[in-house]
Amino acid sequence: MRYSQVEFTCRGGDGWEKDLLIADLAHLGFESFEDQEDGFSAYIPAAQYDMQALETLMLTLPPGFEVRYSYREIEPQNWNEVWESNFNPITIGGQCHVRAHFHPTQPSFPYEIVIHPKMAFGTGHHQTTSMMVEYLLEDDFVDKRVLDMGSGTGILAILAIKRGARYAHAFDNDPICVDSVVENAALNDVGVIRSACGSVELIAGESYDTILANINRNILMDHLSAYADSLVEGGTLYLSGFYAGEDLEMLNEKASTVGLLFDKVKQRDKWVAARYLKR
Repeated sequence: MRYSQVEFTCRGGDGWEKDLLIADLAHLGFESFEDQEDGFSAYIPAAQYDMQALETLMLTLPPGFEVRYSYREIEPQNWNEVWESNFNPITIGGQCHVRAHFHPTQPSFPYEIVIHPKMAFGTGHHQTTSMMVEYLLEDDFVDKRVLDMGSGTGILAILAIKRGARYAHAFDNDPICVDSVVENAALNDVGVIRSACGSVELIAGESYDTILANINRNILMDHLSAYADSLVEGGTLYLSGFYAGEDLEMLNEKASTVGLLFDKVKQRDKWVAARYLKR
């Protein structure tokens, strides 16, 4: 597959503006990002590059945050090899060590998750994933029936099983992610994860004690009713992939209309992860 590279040069801002820009670029179809000294590079399948959409996004940047970009198509290469070279181990909450299959094991941590890094979101490095992992480390998952919606690499489903969950369903609308979950479940010797390609249509008629959804605000708003329908009474919903302020307020308001009670929130930079209870 031929890819396009867009190099962004950033000036001004407080740092979090770049994170927000990267998140918005991911919504436009950009699949991976590489930090540079004065900005970052973003990669997207050439056929999906939409210059007009990118220009529209640039018009929404906050005052004081200046961004310039340049575009080029690049020759085909081994993207898994490139992705792997940028993957570094990470420890979350002092308990969960996430590493690639080619890194040495760290048995001193209570939980170790091995990820085969590909172009799938969910290695623990992003603030939203790390906050969701923290919730998993803090709360009780023993014998729980778990849904990981928008599963990416399957890191959350894998940790839920390691924390004692009865089983986990890991669904994503990206076939690369579905294959990644299967591969990573095998790497972690986790055999009770069902992975499938699709969205909320896959959970119709299912019942879960816990639902994990790290996606983005618009999709979460569309899915909340379906999550509430599939969550048992007393069940817990964890959401991330959105920002503090208006995003959280909108989700809280929508959640209250479908029988979900906002419980608590974590915040890292401008990103948040929230917990809801079904009462």
